[in-house]
This record gives sequence, C-alpha cells and structure tokens, in this order.
Amino acid sequence: MSFVVEHITWGIGSKTILKDVSVNIPAGKMVGLIGPNGSGKTSLLRLLAGLKTPTSGSISLAGSDLKTMPRKKLARRIAFVEQHAATNASLTVSDVVRLGRFPHRSLFSGWSLEDQDAVERAMENTGIHGKRLDRWQSLSGGEKQRVQIARALAQSPQELILDEPTNHLDIQHQISLLKLVSQLPLTTVIALHDLNHAALFCDELIVLDKGRIVACGTPEAVLTQRLLKEVFCVEARVDTSPYHTKPHLHFLV
Repeated sequence: MSFVVEHITWGIGSKTILKDVSVNIPAGKMVGLIGPNGSGKTSLLRLLAGLKTPTSGSISLAGSDLKTMPRKKLARRIAFVEQHAATNASLTVSDVVRLGRFPHRSLFSGWSLEDQDAVERAMENTGIHGKRLDRWQSLSGGEKQRVQIARALAQSPQELILDEPTNHLDIQHQISLLKLVSQLPLTTVIALHDLNHAALFCDELIVLDKGRIVACGTPEAVLTQRLLKEVFCVEARVDTSPYHTKPHLHFLV
C-alpha cells in the first residue's frame, strides 16, 4: 500500500469535516476522489499531502507515520497541486516549473543536468514548453493549471495529489491531462467532479459524502444508479461504453 488511513477525524474549530475515515490507497494506482461539494475531498487531500494533521487517527505512507516523516523527505516524495494556485512574483513559466526541483537540491548544490531534464520533460508532457519564457501573470487560468502540474511532475514524486486539476481546462486539455496522469508510474489521488472522467481514467474510486466514506472500489462497483441518486441526487443510467468498456453515465433531465 501507498497510503493507509485509519479512523481519521479532522475539523476546523467546532466544525467536524472528516469523520472516522479509513481507507487504503494502493501503490501505483490512480484513485479518484469524488463526492458532492462540501463532502471533505480537499480536506482529505491536504491531510494525505501532510499539510494538515488529523485531530485523531493516523495516516501512514509506505509504512511510516506521516506525522513523523522528515519534511524534506515528504517534499521529495509527494507532489500536491491545489485547485487555485497563485503567485504574485514576476516569474516565467520555466521559473515556476523549476521550483519543483527545490526539494531535491541542497543549499550549495548547483543546477544539474538531471534537474534540467526533469523540467524540460515536465513542460513537454503538459504541453506548455512553447510558453516557457512567458510570464506567469500573462497566462490564462487553464495555462496556469498546466504549469502547476508541470511543476509537480518536475518534482519527480512517487505520490501525486491533484485537487480538481481539470477545472480550468478546455475539453482537449482535460482529456490529454487525465490520460497523461493515468499513464504515470505513480500513486495518484485525484479529486474530480466529472464522474465519466473518473470512470474512464481511474483504477479505483473513493466516494465521500458529509465527511464520511460511503463507497470505494472499482468504477464498475462504485458507480451504481442507487449511489448516484443517494449521494449526488441525480437520476442516471449506467452503461458499459462500447469504446473503452468502462462505465458511462447518462444523466436523466
């Protein structure tokens, strides 16, 4: 296993956001996190990234308690792309992607060929190499999102955590990005709103509702008409797509 989450609870002040959450996330798989707005998806992702600490319960990564792992080791291992990344600095696209190499460098180490190769490869894979000299502030929302994902890939992580990465992208870049991520030899945990994208690209799904996990398993096992009605409050027919043999949802309006 990559992540093992055991009975975690977390909240802000008197408000409990995640309640007694337990789940195992297998190594090398792309795991989709789905659920209605406010169900706790972003909170769980931030806990997995080590940015927050559970009020109770534990999270382990490859057998080590996340709380006791050195920050440097954690930064090298986990890359996290937030839903709304921003910076006021006057940086170029290349500068932002180069930030992904920071955890791998010591105070006095120079920029290496390995660093440069990782940056170039990340920009090529996310389709932003042609904008390498453009200023961050001049980019569209979708372009900024792809740059942030390139920064995460340049980090050469073993675990990649993505919070709604396709929100600002057009359909072409949504598909190309999810296809890229699904083919990476990493453990990926990705929050998605589009349930058909989750079914098509994810190996397993975790469904959150009101701070609790209500289902987990393969898309075929999880995405049932009953769950869609009870959790997402929608009527839908679930078929097997003739194009890719994955579940395809037809929403009834």
